[in-house]
Amino acid sequence: MPDNIAVFATVILLLPMIYFLLAAPAFLLVSLDIRSVALLMRVMFNGYFLTLAIAGAVGAVAVVLDGRPLLAVGIGLVAALAAASRRWFLRQIDARISDRDPGDADDARRLRWLHCGGMLSNAIQLVALVAAIPRIAIVPA
Repeated sequence: MPDNIAVFATVILLLPMIYFLLAAPAFLLVSLDIRSVALLMRVMFNGYFLTLAIAGAVGAVAVVLDGRPLLAVGIGLVAALAAASRRWFLRQIDARISDRDPGDADDARRLRWLHCGGMLSNAIQLVALVAAIPRIAIVPA
């Protein structure tokens, strides 16, 4: 029998992850030399990490109230990682945007590496969460 609270917590974590998985690759098609494009990417990262941290916190509280503290710790770790990643990524993106010289290819390249690193981080978390669904959804005996 599936555990509805655990499934709910998993789904609210999956939604921002899937959004980022679909939205982030679009920035591979545009030049990050354009300031407004780089700022839009920053907004996307901010929204993703903030939404994931909030969804993780809500999911962890719901699951712990349901009596599954180990699962709550796992979901809480996702929320904590999102909060820490948000702070780090935004600081790095801001540094790349504010320090850039017009026409400096290295600044755009470093911003592109941050973008790819964010996509990789999301993909790893998404794969781990999807792989854990069979264990999450079943009520422990």
